[in-house]
Order: sequence, then structure tokens, then C-alpha cells
Amino acid sequence: MTAHRQFARHIRPVAAPRRRASARLWPARRLAAGLPGTVLGGAAAPRLPSVAEVVAAQAPPVPLHCLRPVTLEAASRRFVGAFPGSVLYAVKCNPQPAVLRALWAGGVRHFDAASAAEVALVRGLLPAARIHFMHPVKARPAIADACRGYGVRDFAVDSADEIAKVLEEAGGRPVGLMVRLALPKGGAVWDLSGKFGAPPAEAASLLRQARAVAGRCGLTFHVGSQCLDPGAWERALLLAGSVIAEAGTAPDVLDVGGGFPVPYDDAVPPPLDDFVAAIRRGVARLGLGPSTELWCEPGRALVAEAESVVVQVLARKGDALHVNDGIYGSLSDAGPPGFRFPVRPVAAIGGPWMPFTVFGPTCDSMDRLKEPWWLPAGIGEGDWIEVGNIGAYGQALRTGFNGFDRALLAEVRDGPVPVAAARPGARVA
Repeated sequence: MTAHRQFARHIRPVAAPRRRASARLWPARRLAAGLPGTVLGGAAAPRLPSVAEVVAAQAPPVPLHCLRPVTLEAASRRFVGAFPGSVLYAVKCNPQPAVLRALWAGGVRHFDAASAAEVALVRGLLPAARIHFMHPVKARPAIADACRGYGVRDFAVDSADEIAKVLEEAGGRPVGLMVRLALPKGGAVWDLSGKFGAPPAEAASLLRQARAVAGRCGLTFHVGSQCLDPGAWERALLLAGSVIAEAGTAPDVLDVGGGFPVPYDDAVPPPLDDFVAAIRRGVARLGLGPSTELWCEPGRALVAEAESVVVQVLARKGDALHVNDGIYGSLSDAGPPGFRFPVRPVAAIGGPWMPFTVFGPTCDSMDRLKEPWWLPAGIGEGDWIEVGNIGAYGQALRTGFNGFDRALLAEVRDGPVPVAAARPGARVA
């Protein structure tokens, strides 16, 4: 049996949920071709195929999600090693079981859950994990289930009512209350300032209240998703310092949230060390003692580059391409948000590189990517294109709209798809 046939028999299509809010991608067994071993989590494993080998074997007629477990493990090791505190993975970003296991293999031991379902998922897969319920507004049954059924002790809050709710549903069990501080609108690609968080004066009052009624208390904030400015954390920490001073009590936990960025075609952020250095400076100015724990909640920074999707061209009309995935599928961030995902043809295609308008497969005219893809001029119907960096929210936001609810999932050995600056012929403007 050829290697290509071996790859093909380990992939299968299955239906995705016909609703937004999936908890996982569709199950598929690991591809194993009997190639030389790689190491994942310290154990020898069969060497995985490349994206090109999977496409050649399967000729996928539906989107093919390509997961890179070695990239996931390396990203977690890098982040855990760099950050001077506890790293809480934001489960909502990509809740696939294979992702959670690879992050665990890379050293992540804490998980930021935002629903009862995420709590149950993590506890079922990783019994020894530390789970923190960091959604500031929760249903009573979710609090009770997390605390009483799964041993969760830390809960984010942003109001006195939420504090009372957590205490009542915990039923006398010791809890930690993490007060979410509202930040002014910032410069992150996804601004998160409008929905959660207490204004500074109220946050100080809530911190005093949490100190009086909880086993431990903390202060948390979020600068926004895909924040390219390390200084945003220093400014947020300055505001947090004023809240702590007004409260008159030092928190047991200071959580600097998520927002850590990754490269896209139009934005290559500073290195992680610059963000960590900014956080260190900001924390040092607060003069907190060694008993205050430092937390962060990365999502995108750990998983974005570890997953791609291979799409097929359904039709070419001049400088426009219709492909079999779009904004109702795994490319929602390429719609109105305008994320510029790195793209490349799977096989060599001739011609100079040029910009193409890209449409998704549904009958909705809104299914159109905001920014063009730069690809070789010879591309046409039947060709496959790999779209990188969809590991963050790509599968989590998929829908089954219009019946486009099928895909394949494979684990591959390739590194991340390079951004435009590293792809010959690619452009951004």
C-alpha cells in the first residue's frame, strides 16, 4: 500500500453542528504512515504527513483542517517559559481535545473556562488541570456545577450582584473572586472594552468586598484581542495600581488577561519578550509583595499558528475566486474584522502573483472576505489553497449555514504558513 493510500484511509468526513458555538471539530484519527518518529510530549510518535501529502492522498472536496501538534507544544513551552507567573489558556479560542492535550504536553497547567461546558471538557480530558471560571457573568447552575461538581474555586466578577451569586451557589465552599476592571477603549484589533468590567471606583469597592468575603481576591483586566502594543499592558497596570491603592488592600492575584498577538500578513507584532518586559515593568511599579500571584490568559498566541485550513477553488471569474470555505465557516475573522490570513497554493502554480477577491461557498452575498488574497495568476478551478493561522477561533466560530457543514481534520508535520513578508511574490497592499 502506498503512503498516500495510508494517509487517505485515516481521514474521514463527518458533519459539523448546524449552529454557531461548536465545542470541537469533527473526530478523525491521527494520520500514521510508519514514517520516522517525532517526539510529542516526551514520547515517540509516528511521523505525521505533510499538508501536500494529505491533499495528494485525499483530494479533499471539503475544507481540510490541518493541526500541528508540535507547533502547539512549542508555543506553550515558549510562553510558559517566558511569562513570570501562571499561564491560563483561554479554552474558547480553540477547544479541540487534541489542542488541549498538546498544550498540556507543552507545560500549560491552568485553563480559563467561560462556560460550564468548557469546565467539563477540560476536567474530563485533563483531571489534574487547574480551571478558573473567568467569565464575569455566569448562570447560577453553571457556577454550582463548576464549583460543586468539578472543583473550580476561582470566579471572575464585575458587580456586587455577581459576588453574591457566586457565594450563594458555592454553598459555603471556599472561592476566589477575581474583580474584572473595565479599561478605556484601546488600540487592539478586537476592542473588548464595552461589555465587561467595573469602572475603577466600583472595582476598588468590589475588591474590598471580595477581600472581606472570599478566601482570596484578585484583580483582572483585558486589553483587547490581538493587541500589538506592549505599552497597553503598562497603561492597564497603572490603572490597576490606582484601583489597588483606592481599595486599600493588595490582591492575592493580579491577572493581566490575554490579547497577546500573532503575525498576520498585514501585521507582524513585536516579539513576546517585549510584552513580558512591559508587564514586568508595570507590575514592578505597583510594589506588590511576593505573595501576589501573576496570571495571564493567552489564547490566540498559543494556538493561532498551529492550525490551517486547505480550501478548494470552486470557480474563477477574472480576478475573483469562489472557494469552499468562508465567513460562515472557519474564515469568519477574514470577513468584517478584516484579518489578513497568510495564504499559499498547496501545489506549484505558474504566473506572477496578483490580488484576488475571494468569496465563500454559501448563497449569501455577504460571504465575501474583506481583503484580497495574493496568489499566482495561474490559479483556477480545482486548485487547493492553504490558509494559515486559523487556530484561533477558526473552528470555534464555524457554522453549518446553508448546508456547508462538512470538513476533514488531519494532523500534519508542517510548520506554520509563513506571512507575506516570507512568501516569495506575496503582497499585502
